[in-house]
Amino acid sequence: MSSTRQRLMQAALELFTTQGVTNTTTRQIAELAEVNEVTLFRQFGNKHGLLLALFEESDRFTNLAESLVEEINPPHDASQILKDYASNTLLTLERVPEFIRSVVGEASQYPLESRRALGLGLKEMNRKVGEYFASTEGLLTTNLPVEKLSALINTMTLGYAIIEFTCEMHEFWQDRDEFLDSLVELFLHQSSNDSVDLVRTSQNSSQNSSQDSSQNLEGMTRGILDLPGNLVHQILQQAKKKGLQDFALAYLLFATGISPSEVITLQKTHQFSDAQTYIIQITSPKITRQVPVNQWVMGQRYGSYTNNPLTKWLKSRKDNQTAMFINDAGLSMSELEMEECWQKWTEGLLTPEGKQPKISQAQPTWCVEMLMRGMSLENLSILTGSAIAQLQPLAHRAKEKAAIEQATRLDQKPG
Repeated sequence: MSSTRQRLMQAALELFTTQGVTNTTTRQIAELAEVNEVTLFRQFGNKHGLLLALFEESDRFTNLAESLVEEINPPHDASQILKDYASNTLLTLERVPEFIRSVVGEASQYPLESRRALGLGLKEMNRKVGEYFASTEGLLTTNLPVEKLSALINTMTLGYAIIEFTCEMHEFWQDRDEFLDSLVELFLHQSSNDSVDLVRTSQNSSQNSSQDSSQNLEGMTRGILDLPGNLVHQILQQAKKKGLQDFALAYLLFATGISPSEVITLQKTHQFSDAQTYIIQITSPKITRQVPVNQWVMGQRYGSYTNNPLTKWLKSRKDNQTAMFINDAGLSMSELEMEECWQKWTEGLLTPEGKQPKISQAQPTWCVEMLMRGMSLENLSILTGSAIAQLQPLAHRAKEKAAIEQATRLDQKPG
């Protein structure tokens, strides 16, 4: 059995994480740890003494840093290293939004020794992440010490998390993926004289910065990485094996092109259908728009407008929850939980690039498919809420795939 001290620290961590430091009382901590409140005072003095003990255990920060870098896919280039690390960090912070709000908003109320311990813990975390950056076989180089590089990335990522957790309609970035792309672009930006590079890869360090627009467009297209049809159907089949909700969720991603951040806001009332159409309505502070749900996904039919994986899931619901998708506790599903579902569906599957598919690839996959079917950029802009300029690389990718399909068909005919 764990010691009384350990139980108190674990209880404090759980409550600080879920409701913040200020809203947590010593009585709540003692009750959760199943000890007398007097025992807490004897061991730690007060709740800030508990907070200090949590901060002073540097292995917590070390373990966090190690878990973040362990989740990075085998590194191939600097951009993927940075994006994976920042994405993993945001997903981790998303699990404890109340704690983040508390630490940031209430830190001035903490005793000096607690603030010092927090600083030392973060420094240890930066050091461990810096060690990882230094070990990436020369893929990631910088004119800054790697520990300062990791501190910069952590500071910017934490800043974004604070904005996301506390602000509405900030309009700095359309979504998290756009922030991550901006972060990577900042650190990988290559100036015209190549002398003030902040971060560069061995692959692009010899490139001249005067590339023409067609080469830039080619690079943007390569970054889209939409998924091939056979892989999409494999993901859908593996989701189907997990249950009705998983199948409905995967189907919605590939049949509408809705982003994960939009999916988690959907309510059961945000869908309506008849024999001729099936519509999902997305409501946000910025704009309300409607998106059709496709019967056909990558050449294969998944039911009808009135009978498909999503309608089957909703008809099976016996709960009173209004959210379209729910977690095991019967509450509205979070983006993190949705990401965890995706990881289960794609386990053992690889893209043509040899990587596990990412949930962010579902939306461009749908967009490219719609463009290949003949949808105009203007109409796609209306359905996605994205500017036409943002969709241009997708249009180029659709033309590229159409050209390949045409060439393949021609090759099947006699000369």
